[in-house]
Amino acid sequence: MDLGLKGRVAIVAAASKGLGRAAAETFAREGAEVAICARSSANLKKAAESIRTATGREVFHRELDVTNPKAVRDFVVAVEERFGSVDICVTNAGGPPAKKFLDISLDEWRAAVDLTLMSAVYFAREVLPRMQMRGWGRLLAITSVSVKQPIDNLLLSNSIRSAVTGLMRTLANEFGSSGITVNCICPGYTLTERLDELIGVQAKNAGLDREKILERLSTQVPLGRIGKPEEFAAMVAFLASERASYINGCSIPVDGGWVKSLL
Repeated sequence: MDLGLKGRVAIVAAASKGLGRAAAETFAREGAEVAICARSSANLKKAAESIRTATGREVFHRELDVTNPKAVRDFVVAVEERFGSVDICVTNAGGPPAKKFLDISLDEWRAAVDLTLMSAVYFAREVLPRMQMRGWGRLLAITSVSVKQPIDNLLLSNSIRSAVTGLMRTLANEFGSSGITVNCICPGYTLTERLDELIGVQAKNAGLDREKILERLSTQVPLGRIGKPEEFAAMVAFLASERASYINGCSIPVDGGWVKSLL
């Protein structure tokens, strides 16, 4: 299936590793022009070089703190100057720390809001007017299955990613008439550095070894295994494509069936 992504310009935030990096590489394989950002310059450079080696396509990259609105604005402007437009934007940020309610300080709450919610607001404010002018666009947010089924000890993620979902659902209503679709993709347990971190926390809390925790997580998934980043990235590419032109305002889990709800 031709996804119609060739020549489209895609921004992927927090793309130096994990799900963001996988999404960026998939866009490059589909022929899109790709721009990535992350806080770590060294990891970002490695990701850009790896994607170029794998796909033969150059990747524009810039070190960026997504909690800085001016830095986000400057990055979007630079991407537009480099490629002529911004057609697709995937908002993403590293997950907030895994803690229980009474262990979370007020400063950690504020930091998590800035990182997870406000970063999505900053990107949306910059890219949506540009997409409106062109009459076409795709705004995607990487959230989590925790917005559909809360995960123990991930209170910050459960709460603030739900706010991102509310933001994106409302933007889908407001900008749909401009030819722009807005959707969320909700990853379940996927083989990334973030999952490795969460396994470490669970192993410590339960007094078990990491392999036991990984086995326990796998048995919670009807498919009986943990997902791969490229499986998640395939959904990102599809929702950004011409073929997904009538999918709007959705939060779609990519979780092997982990979420038990009907909707």
